[in-house]
Amino acid sequence: MYQHNGEEIFVIDGHVHLWDATEENIKHEGGEEFIQCFYDYHTTFTPEDRQWTVDEYRKYGADRMVEDLFGNAAADMAIFQPTYLTDFYEDGFNTTEQNAELAEEHPERFVLNGTFDPRDGEEGLEYLEDLHESYDIPGVKLYTAEWRGESKGWRLDDEEAFEFLEKCSELGIENIHAHKGPTIRPLNRDAFDVADVDDAASSFPELNFVVEHVGLPRLDDFCWIAAQENNVYGGLAVAAPFAQNRPGKFSEIMSELLWWLGEDRILFGSDYALWNPDWLVEEVLEAELTQEHRMEYGVEWDLETKKKVMGENAAELYDIDIEEKRRQFQDDEISREFDLGDHYASEEPAAADD
Repeated sequence: MYQHNGEEIFVIDGHVHLWDATEENIKHEGGEEFIQCFYDYHTTFTPEDRQWTVDEYRKYGADRMVEDLFGNAAADMAIFQPTYLTDFYEDGFNTTEQNAELAEEHPERFVLNGTFDPRDGEEGLEYLEDLHESYDIPGVKLYTAEWRGESKGWRLDDEEAFEFLEKCSELGIENIHAHKGPTIRPLNRDAFDVADVDDAASSFPELNFVVEHVGLPRLDDFCWIAAQENNVYGGLAVAAPFAQNRPGKFSEIMSELLWWLGEDRILFGSDYALWNPDWLVEEVLEAELTQEHRMEYGVEWDLETKKKVMGENAAELYDIDIEEKRRQFQDDEISREFDLGDHYASEEPAAADD
């Protein structure tokens, strides 16, 4: 558990991937454009001394992922959010099955989410059922701008999408994570528009809609929707690294979110491996709202708010008992590997490395 100003904060990284963008796996020029765009985001927002080479970035592997996420206790748990992109990559960019290998090796540390694509029709519904049966997935990650043949996207409020949301409700897959943020080459920006969340959320009040990237660059649209739909949440992936090199922008984003949604419906995510929690968690926790924003919005980025955003809100959505996890982590495989047993057992855990 991360120590901030002498207080423990249990960090659940709500948005991570284990991807393969090696040249051997790319089958369409869009695959190369996609990973190069990711790398541009990485270098733009990552401190220069923490940047990876592009070759490291293409495929980093399970061992490095475990160390980056948990080795210095920056994060305690992580949630896999798959991104298939099978039109671009032979074996997919980041599939549930690929993620499952690591999630099953460390089930106490990872939550495994699946996906669906309504363009897959009956076969897709069967696949969703298979994912639920095989892995008991509690959530899905949706990529509405993914290309599929001649189609360059779909909408959450499509009739076909509603069939899949009904299936999620029937199966008890309650957490619907939708990428609604910046575009990635060569995908279409408008296919990530946040507007389709509105009807979906109001039509399925029993489901939780986590809007990843908080709708950026359409933050205002997202906030108006989330203010009306209390089952809509904001995922901070992509917004979080603004704390590192655009602190004023981070203050603006967080002030808007806290004013519109409150502290209970915002979830931290690093978007690993776009960015590493081993430096990003510290940047977010040490960030401050400007005096101007604090006065205008009447909100605070204080300790109790940080605890909720960094882990407690995700724990609530995913039925994670933080105290039980802390007890488990005193002697799990990862704590033994990185000598973290005392860290989880002590009254004053060591701070994560700089």
